[in-house]
Amino acid sequence: ADDYVLEAIRARFSAGIENNGRAWAIEIIAKDSQSNPNRAAEVASELILDDEVDIIVAAATPDTVNPVSDQAEINDVPWITTDCPWQPYFFGRGGNPAEGFRSTYHFFWGLEDIIPQFVAMWNGLETNKSVGGLFPNDGDGNVWGDTTVGFPPALTAAGYTLTDPGRYENLNQDFTAQIAAFKAAKAEIITGVVIPPDFPTFWKQAKQQGFVPKAASIGKALLFPESIQALGKDGIGLSSEVWWSPNHPYSSSLTGTSAKELADAYTASSGAQWTQPIGFAHALFEVAIATLVAAGSTDKTAIRDAIKTMKIDTIVGTVDFTTGPVPNVAKTALCGGQWREADTPTGYDLVIVDNSLNPGVPTGGTIEPITA
Repeated sequence: ADDYVLEAIRARFSAGIENNGRAWAIEIIAKDSQSNPNRAAEVASELILDDEVDIIVAAATPDTVNPVSDQAEINDVPWITTDCPWQPYFFGRGGNPAEGFRSTYHFFWGLEDIIPQFVAMWNGLETNKSVGGLFPNDGDGNVWGDTTVGFPPALTAAGYTLTDPGRYENLNQDFTAQIAAFKAAKAEIITGVVIPPDFPTFWKQAKQQGFVPKAASIGKALLFPESIQALGKDGIGLSSEVWWSPNHPYSSSLTGTSAKELADAYTASSGAQWTQPIGFAHALFEVAIATLVAAGSTDKTAIRDAIKTMKIDTIVGTVDFTTGPVPNVAKTALCGGQWREADTPTGYDLVIVDNSLNPGVPTGGTIEPITA
């Protein structure tokens, strides 16, 4: 999906932009982090030192956005990232809410959004409010499972009981210990932030061992329709947060394209089903171009100052860096979705079943319990 967005943005700005009475050429240099923190830092350094870029954008998990943001901060290069909850981005980099960072900015939702969103979906089911947590030993898992800022205190405050068996390593092949802990706690809900290869392993082993909760709301692993397709019928009823969808009532500040038009155009071009990161990849360039226009030059201080005061309506909603919750961070809103069978390229679709945190987005149904 990134390649599709990059191609469209390059085409849109092939003639450059007019700003302050001058014509500016726009060159986009793409680098692949390969989801490796060391590689991410390496290519960020190449962009800064070899390519001498004016502004950098990046998207993905903390394994990508954190090391590249650190490189930009060290070299004082303006940087905008997304697709990572703001706590792993901010606190994972040692951020101080009283000071913030100098050159690096981020927009996305936070744990204070996804936790109540999951709870809102679960409240639509009859359960014993016993929750099992799957938190890996990585940037996301360590913050999601944190006893101060993560799921444990928030679920307790919401009246739920969390069973956390501890951190496991990504690409785990045996979830027997976690499943046994959840069964012992009589957990009727599962949550966590699991990489796509790991959740099918856990879910198949859980079913084999006779453990089928009423709800499984998982971040990261359930974002993509291909992940549900790999599970087949066992994927029906799984739930996830929804950052962006064709039903979101937003349009691009660059092209005027609606969320639905962008999703449909992607499917028509690729034959593949829409995915949530498409909208945020596009929005990155909306924010970057608006920043360059507001700065009026390629002076890094001017660009950095323009990001700091940026407020713009994008295809993922309003991005406003003036409101926090901490310096350098702008928040976007969430909905809750559940995977259902549908007439789509993969045979499944993510239906919005709760919009309590983003009422402007229409729902397509209500949450239903998972059946064995």
